[in-house]
Amino acid sequence: MRRLLLGLAALLATAVPATAEEPAFISLGAGYYDLFDDQGAGEARLEYRFSEQNKLFFFTPFVGVTATTDAATYGYVGVGIDVFFGKRWVATPNFAVGVYGNGDGKDLGHPVEFRSGLEVAYRFDDYSRLGLSFTHISNAGLDERNPGVESLVVVYSIPFQKLFND
Repeated sequence: MRRLLLGLAALLATAVPATAEEPAFISLGAGYYDLFDDQGAGEARLEYRFSEQNKLFFFTPFVGVTATTDAATYGYVGVGIDVFFGKRWVATPNFAVGVYGNGDGKDLGHPVEFRSGLEVAYRFDDYSRLGLSFTHISNAGLDERNPGVESLVVVYSIPFQKLFND
């Protein structure tokens, strides 16, 4: 346990805050929903991540929607923290709250659901990112039924202004 804590401390010591203003992003994702249970489905994700100028303290806000191939939907708002490891690698722990509809998919027990996750991405010269996101969604005990769900999603984030430039 001591070695694990020392290793984690050494890793965090190499992390640096963003040295440049991060732009707003449109993030698109595709992956697998319900990794550890028997109601797996495909997942698509769309998020808008606000720029550094719109931070709430040191948190970067975002809004998004997720849909599955079983017609489950989840609309959410949340915050994340970009932690850079050098110029190229960024880890983004994040938290969100939203409204869930199970469609023909997994019943999570309550319409209000909380999402926590971690995204690890490679940052390109144009600030776009390609990464992998792992998230957990549950209702945090708001209902007796609280099975939760985990997702693994490949995410591509493109600077918002780049969508409108020639």
